[in-house]
Amino acid sequence: MKFDAWYTEPQTENLSLSTKIKDILYVGKSEYQEIQVIDTYEYGKTLILENTYQTTERDEFIYHELISHPALFTHGNPKNVLVIGGGDGGTVREVLKHETVESVDFVELDGMVIEACKKYMPTLSCKIDDEKVNVIVTDGIKYVADVAKTAKRYDVIIVDCPDPVGPAAGLFEMEFYNNLYKCLTDDGVMVQQTESPLLHETLISKIKGHLKDAGFGFIRPMVCSIPTYPSGFWSFTLASKQNSPLETNPDEIVAKMEKYGMETKYYDEEVHKGVFLATPKYLK
Repeated sequence: MKFDAWYTEPQTENLSLSTKIKDILYVGKSEYQEIQVIDTYEYGKTLILENTYQTTERDEFIYHELISHPALFTHGNPKNVLVIGGGDGGTVREVLKHETVESVDFVELDGMVIEACKKYMPTLSCKIDDEKVNVIVTDGIKYVADVAKTAKRYDVIIVDCPDPVGPAAGLFEMEFYNNLYKCLTDDGVMVQQTESPLLHETLISKIKGHLKDAGFGFIRPMVCSIPTYPSGFWSFTLASKQNSPLETNPDEIVAKMEKYGMETKYYDEEVHKGVFLATPKYLK
C-alpha cells in the first residue's frame, strides 16, 4: 500500500511529531494494544504501539546502546541478564555483543509485538532466536515478583519499558524496585528508561527516590537526544549495588570492545563517562 499520507503522534496536549509515510507494513491488535509497523521517508521502519512511537530504524541505536552497554560495562562481567520489555529485540541484540553473557531471559508482555518485529524489523529483532535467549511472554512485574521469591539471580536487569500508563504503570512503583533489587546478584546493576527530563522531571525524581529506598548504592541518570521521543530529550537511570559507573576503567572498555569485535554507532569509552557527567544542573 503506497500513498501520500502522514503519521502524527500527539506527544503532549500542545506538541505533536509527524512523519511522512512511505508504506503501511502491518496493523494488528493484540489483547493489550494496537500494533503498527510503518515505513517512513525520514526514519525508515517504525514501530508504533497505541499510537505512540516506540522505535525507528534511523535513531534506535542511540536508545538501545545506552540502555545496554553502560550497565553491562559497569558490572564488568555479566553472565546472566534479564531484559524486561523491548519486544522489538534491539536491547537483546546489544546485550549479546558481550561475550561474557551466557543467558538472556527476555520477558515481554505482548508476544504479537515480538512476532511483528521479527517479520518487519529484522535489523532490531535479529538476535531474539539466538540460543542464549529465553523468550518469556508474560507480565514483567509479576515475573520479577516471582523470581524474587526464589534463589535465581541476575547480574544485570534492563527495564526497556513503555511509558508509565496502563499495564506498564507498575514498572515505576516501589514494589517493583524492591523486587528488582532482590533479583540482582550482590554486585548487580539495573537500568531503566525514565522518560523525558524536560517533560517528566518529577517522575525521574520519584524513580531515584524509589531506587534509593530499595537499597541501591549508586544511582545515576543518563541523558541523550532521541529525535522521535517526546521533546527529543530522553533519559535512563542506572542503579548499582556496588559499582559506580564513573569508576569503570575506559581502557578496559576499549580492550573488551576490541576483543568482542563489538560494533557500535553511539557508545564508546568516552560516551560511557560523558553520559553520566553531562547531567543538566536542574536535573541534578
